[in-house]
Amino acid sequence: MKKVLLASACLFALAAPASAADLAARPYTKAPVAVASVYNWTGFYLGIVGGGAWEDANSPRMQGGFVGGTAGYNWQTGNVVFGIEADGAWADVNASATALGITVSSKTEALGTVRGRIGWAVNNVLLYGTGGYAWIDNKISATAAGVTISDSKWHSGWTVGAGVEAFIAPQWSVKGEYLYRSLGGETYFSGLGAPFNTGTLNFHTVQVGVNYHFGAPVVAKY
Repeated sequence: MKKVLLASACLFALAAPASAADLAARPYTKAPVAVASVYNWTGFYLGIVGGGAWEDANSPRMQGGFVGGTAGYNWQTGNVVFGIEADGAWADVNASATALGITVSSKTEALGTVRGRIGWAVNNVLLYGTGGYAWIDNKISATAAGVTISDSKWHSGWTVGAGVEAFIAPQWSVKGEYLYRSLGGETYFSGLGAPFNTGTLNFHTVQVGVNYHFGAPVVAKY
């Protein structure tokens, strides 16, 4: 037994220097540094947008949905993002009422805006406020005894609101926003000798959209 222990001790003694030399010869490799993706909001984008609209007052009040397109451009400096955006949509926002055998209906067939935007970006998420010009294309119809007359007018006004947008892929973002639109009144049927002025039309709209951003909005940060 003493001879076995002695032999084992000798083997360990011989192996130790070799192992130390082997460890010393191995090169040290530094662990790779994680790469973080940083989103740059500057650039041109196109998208689709859709949502719902309802009139602020009146009874019955106009309400319905819309779908259309968006185009815009952003500039970013630090965390501040500002830009301009225009959208236009086909709409079916309507209301009707019947009295004394006459049915009168009002239908917004298209709507849109041209707005400025300014917000605060935290990497891929942007919180923003927005405001600018708003318009609708509206038609009022009256039907009695099977005869229908109608007149269409373009209403112009202003809009203000807020929203949030977030990149979900290197060049794709989704957004949701609320807009309050106030459109000036227009006079209908003036050529028939029975003028009717709508007064101001105020709408609430909630919309969602998907945008494609051109260029390379993502850069690698080490």
